Amino acid sequence: METTINTLVHLNVSEQTTTNTWEKILAIADNQASNKTFWFLISLIFQGVLFLPIPAVLMYYYDAPTIVLPVTFGLYLGNIIVGMGGSGIRVTLGFITLSIIVNLTMLAVYIL
Repeated sequence: METTINTLVHLNVSEQTTTNTWEKILAIADNQASNKTFWFLISLIFQGVLFLPIPAVLMYYYDAPTIVLPVTFGLYLGNIIVGMGGSGIRVTLGFITLSIIVNLTMLAVYIL
């Protein structure tokens, strides 16, 4: 029995004339539902390699406060919880995007 929770939403752009950008983003995210494990693993690898060393660099070279360490590690652990906790693909991709934005913002604030 399919409910609204476990059915895939397919957005057909040709049928809708007033499709906005947000609906297109949601349609792309919904089409990635079958690749949820892939996105979870990619996000763990990506954050583990690129973002977990950020606090060491920022604190050692740029005299950043120690708050960057729990923020970066909290985002990494949050990503693990989101991926393993059974969240939907929209939440998984949204949290990946949020972590990228926060980490890049920290880099920009303390380096520039």
